Amino acid sequence: MHFAWFYHLCIVLLKDTNYFRSKLMLWHKCHNKRSLPWKEEKDPYRIWISEIILQQTRAEQGILYYKRFLTKFATLYKLAESSLQDVYLLWEGLGYYNRARNMHETAKLIMQTYHGIFPSDYETILSLKGIGPYTAAAISSFAFQLPYAVVDGNVFRVLSRFFGIDSPIDSSSGKNIFSALAQECLDVSKPHLYNQAIMDFGATVCKPEQPLCKTCLLKPKCFAFKNIKTDVLPVKSKKKTIKKRYFLFNIYLTNGKVAIEKRNDDDIWKNLYQFPMTEIKEAALFENLSDKTLNKLINNKSPVKVTEAAKQQLTHQLVYGKALVYKATAADRKNKNYEWVTAEELKKYPFPRLLHLLMDKELKKILTS
Repeated sequence: MHFAWFYHLCIVLLKDTNYFRSKLMLWHKCHNKRSLPWKEEKDPYRIWISEIILQQTRAEQGILYYKRFLTKFATLYKLAESSLQDVYLLWEGLGYYNRARNMHETAKLIMQTYHGIFPSDYETILSLKGIGPYTAAAISSFAFQLPYAVVDGNVFRVLSRFFGIDSPIDSSSGKNIFSALAQECLDVSKPHLYNQAIMDFGATVCKPEQPLCKTCLLKPKCFAFKNIKTDVLPVKSKKKTIKKRYFLFNIYLTNGKVAIEKRNDDDIWKNLYQFPMTEIKEAALFENLSDKTLNKLINNKSPVKVTEAAKQQLTHQLVYGKALVYKATAADRKNKNYEWVTAEELKKYPFPRLLHLLMDKELKKILTS
């Protein structure tokens, strides 16, 4: 297996990486038109914030969060001194909340261990919680001009198509091949410009669908263009299995207040808030709720209202939710797990996007009436 990987790598590296590098840098110099607030940034803290936000997030969506985040937490010190709840509030809508939690913990660690100074060497940056090889390379090259190549989805796609690599990008051997090739192609004298160039090129020219091959300056030597394989490269070996889940959120109302609780289980949305929830295992029960079903599920209570369903797509889960509105009983009011808040106070608590979707549909009227 190791020999096969080494052999494949040697074949790839015999190809013209100099041509690829020079053309890519020329394109970046002449045609780089993406205007993003974190481009040309040299502050490692700001670069770190932008890279974490952009994980699993489109650049267009990330701009708003990036600006809001730096307005609230302008320095690493301010982020470290903030509460996790404040961080989560600004993160609402981005999903993957472990990114925000890791960032908050790492900010505290840098303040305590490195006296508030962001580390300037690749290995130390890589050791920080929530920072993998890609983010470490991005911070190292953009902030400190260190010769480390970034390898993200755009880079996988560009390298796979140009060099004709069909090793799956989600396999260990494939990742090794692409990482080595990316490092071979890197312009070590200008790593920050090269890394920006290949990512911009992948985002604007060598796009996942309908790439701009006709006007691409790399097409004379591009394997995928010459062999009509842009639609099959890069290759993935694994298919995501999507699990469906069904949540019933219970809206207990009393004296102008509603019950909420914090999610503490090691599950999705950990440390976010929700209305008390019951999970249903069967889709049919969720879709066709009857009084009999509800009475059995919710301890013989009858809701005043049942809202329409909303859904949220996560990486490996598709979560459906409905809200059931009740008049709170004495037992509900005595539940020590609940916090009772007004509709206005809800704004101070971070909620999953699914609950925002439910609230935007119908619950705002119910909670403010």
